[in-house]
Amino acid sequence: MSHATLRNSYQSLSDRLNLFPQGAPPSELLFRILEVLFTRDEAALVALLPIKPFNIAAAAKIWKKPAAESQKILEALASKGMLLDMEMHGEQIFVLPPPMAGFFEFSMMRIGNSYDQKLLAELFYQYLNVEEDFVRNLFAGGETQLGRTFVNEKALAADSTLTVMDYERASEVIQTALHMGIGACYCRHKMQHMGKSCNAPMDICMTFSGTAQSLIKHGIARQVDAKEGMDLLDKAVEHNLVQFGENVQNNVAFICNCCGCCCEAMLAAKRFAVLNPIATTNFLPEITAESCNGCGKCAEACPVEAMALVSAGDPHKPKRKKARIDESLCLGCGVCVRTCPNSGISLRARKQRVLTPVTTAHRAVLMAIERGQLQNLIFDNQAQANHRAMAAILGVILKLPPVKQIMASKQMKSRYLAHLMQPRDFVYLEH
Repeated sequence: MSHATLRNSYQSLSDRLNLFPQGAPPSELLFRILEVLFTRDEAALVALLPIKPFNIAAAAKIWKKPAAESQKILEALASKGMLLDMEMHGEQIFVLPPPMAGFFEFSMMRIGNSYDQKLLAELFYQYLNVEEDFVRNLFAGGETQLGRTFVNEKALAADSTLTVMDYERASEVIQTALHMGIGACYCRHKMQHMGKSCNAPMDICMTFSGTAQSLIKHGIARQVDAKEGMDLLDKAVEHNLVQFGENVQNNVAFICNCCGCCCEAMLAAKRFAVLNPIATTNFLPEITAESCNGCGKCAEACPVEAMALVSAGDPHKPKRKKARIDESLCLGCGVCVRTCPNSGISLRARKQRVLTPVTTAHRAVLMAIERGQLQNLIFDNQAQANHRAMAAILGVILKLPPVKQIMASKQMKSRYLAHLMQPRDFVYLEH
């Protein structure tokens, strides 16, 4: 009976997580991970929490517990990185982060915490690197992705004709963030326990704004200023790491400095390349044929195996090689530009610009529509959603392209929503 009760708590938590686009497909491995991260009682309580931000009073009402007791539980969970704890307008606000990018990473960002991190590493490796369901669900479930690639800014410097937006620069995120924290790279830390890590820097995982505020408060990340952040970015570039960050224009929450051998995003890009699991930059590398000597350094540096060596077709030197880019696989990161000893690679603009969601809410709505989960986002019963929250979501929907609006309307099966999406309302709200 106790085993059934135990499993019910974690099943409830799993069900709660999977109402939203960034979920975690249930399996025995997931339940074992959740058992390490949450006690049975914690799992049962967290399963009741809204995914949208909430205050102590809301949690106390849901749990039917006194506010002081609820606050103690919430802060204990935040101290382990299972909740994010932020101050907004003078009030303590909590939010349940998704498994990834979220509490999976946070459990490994502080080396030597209260968790059995070796056991977690083994479980994460099996769940994320051996089984495919989680990574396929996370990175390949729709057109809008969780993360995007930031371009190597030094690779752009040589060509003043290229246009790069501020939100495409990792340096801009670092220099404008109100809070910035640095923690251990979850991916390399995990691979270290598995005996598979590379020699890339470990203490280089970047978080910003409210996420950083919470992780710094609880000692999961250390606070750094913009200068140290830029120094770390330079260090990442020197190691040919790719900047992979939250796929939004405003208030980016994280930037990981990724290698092709350890990092989940880069590994997913190789495993599910045809499904485009990572949003690319607006640039592609261009190889100057006469400058390429076939050294292969660009192919070695490419984190997603988009660059390869092929025959140069030289009848006088039949063994001669040249670099060739597979544009369908390329992230447009620019790492190959830096590694070419003959300056034979440059970046050019893609023919069609990649669209980046403006805010987290914008991205969440798009992901929910594409994955058939919009109704879960709007009708989050645990959140006691009010008109303001619903209006915010509908406001995003009404500004989407018509095709996405039709998808939303079909999912909601709502005459009310269909009426709101009439052209006259759309035009009115746009103005």
